[in-house]
Amino acid sequence: MRTASLLFLLSFLLGVNYSQAGSEFRICAFNLHHFGESKAKKSDVMLTLARIISRCDVCLLQEVRDSKGTAVPQLIQTIKSYDHNHQYQHVASVRLGRSETYQEQYVFVYRSDTVTVTDQYQYPDDLPGDEDAFSREPFVVRLKAPRTAIKDFVLIAQHTTPTNTTKELDSLYDVLQRVRKMWKTENVMLLGDFNADCGYLAKKNRKNVRLITDPSLHWLVPENSDTTVKLSTSCSYDRIVVHGDTFNRAVVPSSAQPFNFQKEYKLTEEQALDISDHYPVEVLLRVVSSRAFPRGSSFKNHFSLFAFIPLVLQALLW
Repeated sequence: MRTASLLFLLSFLLGVNYSQAGSEFRICAFNLHHFGESKAKKSDVMLTLARIISRCDVCLLQEVRDSKGTAVPQLIQTIKSYDHNHQYQHVASVRLGRSETYQEQYVFVYRSDTVTVTDQYQYPDDLPGDEDAFSREPFVVRLKAPRTAIKDFVLIAQHTTPTNTTKELDSLYDVLQRVRKMWKTENVMLLGDFNADCGYLAKKNRKNVRLITDPSLHWLVPENSDTTVKLSTSCSYDRIVVHGDTFNRAVVPSSAQPFNFQKEYKLTEEQALDISDHYPVEVLLRVVSSRAFPRGSSFKNHFSLFAFIPLVLQALLW
């Protein structure tokens, strides 16, 4: 009994630093379905959102309809209260939409201890001959994530209009080219609710979408994935696309998938729909290095821990 207890203690001491350092980097995209003041008043919904979003190093939120500017800060505070192991910040687009009565924002929530936002860009939708191609113009951020294999990369957020999905997805290719040229980078990921399935993107139209036909682009979420919560639907609306082989090699193989929070948290369909009618999609990036100690600590702070290990070994051998 004594030996077993000492072995458990030793394994804990040896493993604590590695578990705190983290061994994966997760990027997510989540359509929150009309997120605003009314949803923010539901404490159970906000807690579940915090549980979902805090799984991610970076999480793109869509359908944010926070007209009073109070719901997003409340959500960020709920995430911070739920997860004390990381620090969180966010960056948001302007309110977007052709109608004054219906507008949305893109919001990137990120762990500021694992990733840094180094630049941002609101696409002006001014391409000559194709002005006003989007109902909700793409919002773009550039990130630095030192632990990942890719290090420096760009995320382009897009929530397409269902009735104009084919056109907007094709125009998203022009946004990609502008961002590549502007920031002189090939490491670009496009993500969000693309409405890229079922009746919104007919198979016969896919040959007209450059974002699909260009072989340098890798669509990561499997075609047969269901990113919708309702049992009556099965569509791969939400997608993650990476540009170039370098970025694609930095992705953990087969890690791109929806996160079924209904199943994970044992919710009824009604409870899940209170959260959203979409599941978030996510992908893991390969981690090539990690800190030996948690943020703000040092070898000196942990010297006593390592000094204690020989004593445990001596006790085991005694």
